[in-house]
Amino acid sequence: MTSSSDQDHVLTFLGDPRRHPEVRRIDTHAASVFLFGQRALKIKRAIRLPFLDYSTLAQRKAACVKELEINQPFAPDIYLRVVAITRTPDGSIELDGTGTPIEYAVEMRRFDDSQTLDHLAARRRLDGDLARLLAMTIGKSHTVAPQVTSSAWVEQFPHWIDAFITSFRASTRFDEPDVEELRTRCQSAFSRLRPLLEQRAAAGHVRRCHGDLHLANIVLIGDKPVLFDAIEFDDRIATIDVLYDLAFPLMDLLHFEQPVAANQLLNHYLSTAACEQAGGLAALPLFMAMRAAIRAQVFLAKLDRDDASHADHERSNTLETAKSYFKLACRLIQPAPAMMIAVGGLSGTGKSALARALAPRLPPPPGAIVLRSDVLRKRLFGVDETDRLPGDAYTPDASSRVYQELARQALQVLAQGFTVIVDAVFARRHERQEVETLAQRSDVPFVGLFLVADLPIRLERIRARVGDASDATASVAREQESYDLGTLEWLQVDASSTLQTTLERALSMLQRYIPNSN
Repeated sequence: MTSSSDQDHVLTFLGDPRRHPEVRRIDTHAASVFLFGQRALKIKRAIRLPFLDYSTLAQRKAACVKELEINQPFAPDIYLRVVAITRTPDGSIELDGTGTPIEYAVEMRRFDDSQTLDHLAARRRLDGDLARLLAMTIGKSHTVAPQVTSSAWVEQFPHWIDAFITSFRASTRFDEPDVEELRTRCQSAFSRLRPLLEQRAAAGHVRRCHGDLHLANIVLIGDKPVLFDAIEFDDRIATIDVLYDLAFPLMDLLHFEQPVAANQLLNHYLSTAACEQAGGLAALPLFMAMRAAIRAQVFLAKLDRDDASHADHERSNTLETAKSYFKLACRLIQPAPAMMIAVGGLSGTGKSALARALAPRLPPPPGAIVLRSDVLRKRLFGVDETDRLPGDAYTPDASSRVYQELARQALQVLAQGFTVIVDAVFARRHERQEVETLAQRSDVPFVGLFLVADLPIRLERIRARVGDASDATASVAREQESYDLGTLEWLQVDASSTLQTTLERALSMLQRYIPNSN
């Protein structure tokens, strides 16, 4: 009996509701997953594709073992073991029996698949707490992932571009001029960025990552994001720049119209998980565009596999999804010019809240990088963001160091083609002039916003702070009342009302400066 015939019997056995009441089957291009009770069994389909080969039982067993090995570090509570499916001498099939193995499965603990992030993103807005936790989870996975100093992964880019362009042209469902422009821009971006990609590989930023971090492969369990279904069938596909790994959820959040979560994921990743990654931001538009194009390619392949048993509306939805990813790829590969925003104001005016709210709304996607003086000060003194610093951390010399570090990081971000928001008090005129000079040096538009609010409002906000990086107290706020701010040439924003009102006022002032909408 052939391997595929054996597998057909196994799939029929597992899907038989008489043996397994309430069983649910999910088919993907490479696997069949059976859900029953508190567990799931994942069977590798007996197929051979250009990028994987599961055509023999030995290959499928090895793939199951590899999947367990790769995914247990990401999700130890989900991935349990590899189990044999056997045939007894009388020809019956058993799960984990003593007969001859005819198939293998990865046994997993079942989770609520309505809690995968693609479902959550489709139903509701993803909040900042989840974005922060996701950044920490992905950052931790990158920290422990094995480094690969070879630049071999860079050599795959032209092949990936050729593959999805060929797919788009063969489908005839996309306008040829759009396909050609996507090809030209991707190839041009890759040629320009190749030295950077090779440099990052040599520096250890290429690692054996998850490799397939779209939102459907991230699930909330106990209010914490868990990564699962990492690529196991080809180490080459998953041995990538860590920012290429991060680009997948960033892109997918944009696809699901979650720009705030996408921006906060990027900012939290850079701020708390991987601050050394800011030097690779220039590659992010290409990385996200590639991820979107490949995702479009995947849905086109699904459309081609679907047979007449699939309803017309299912096929239509699949095609529309492919087209939406294609359009997103075309948009991401053409990033709008960067700009520089400075948000100043006395303690309690809401600078940091406004900076976070503005960031997702500024081009290019997924929005501006926020540099906050309070956070940088804590980092310079080697403490956690919420640890309180002593008074000598706020001397003029210490503050000068903070502003110098703000300037250095702002220049780095601008040089990568990303918009930057610098969040600091900027109470002294020379501090405001220096940040404007940075924008001039980088040849980008500059807008300075200075928030104003009466002392009672500022005091109330300071008292309400919990777990914030700012060390400002009520006495500091009162002392600031005597500051000589000098001539304020920046746009003054009334910040005495709600954050939403302040945001609307700021956006109204910024409208004529923003080169393109995000």
